[in-house]
Amino acid sequence: MLKIPPDWGTFFALVVSFLVFWFIFKQLLFEPFLRLIAAREGRLKTLSERTAQLLKESEAGEEKRRLELAALRSELLTERESERRRSEEEASRLTEGARAAARSTLEEASEEIERQVRGAEAQLKAVAEDLATELAERVLGRPIKGPAQVDSES
Repeated sequence: MLKIPPDWGTFFALVVSFLVFWFIFKQLLFEPFLRLIAAREGRLKTLSERTAQLLKESEAGEEKRRLELAALRSELLTERESERRRSEEEASRLTEGARAAARSTLEEASEEIERQVRGAEAQLKAVAEDLATELAERVLGRPIKGPAQVDSES
């Protein structure tokens, strides 16, 4: 129990034993525990910094990929547009060639028809003259000199 006034010898013994235990516990328990916590805090800080760095690198890589993708899309659109124009020009050239060939064939066919019509007209004219001469000879009952006969007699 406590006495008033305290026993100074016991009081100093308690203070000295407290300081000795404090020193021993500090060396054996408190300082290793604080070093462990400090080391863990340092690792967490390092990991946090590394995570922030990796996130920045990831964002930079994502932005680079996005820019490369946009450039590639632009290049492909340009290439596709030039290919489309080239195809249209080729189709136009082929269409014009086909039209020219069709016009040429049509003109040749038209000339051939015209030549055949003229030949048929000449034949019809000769047949008509022969028929007219024959009909006139039958109606008159005597031979008639036709224009061809007059030319041959002269």
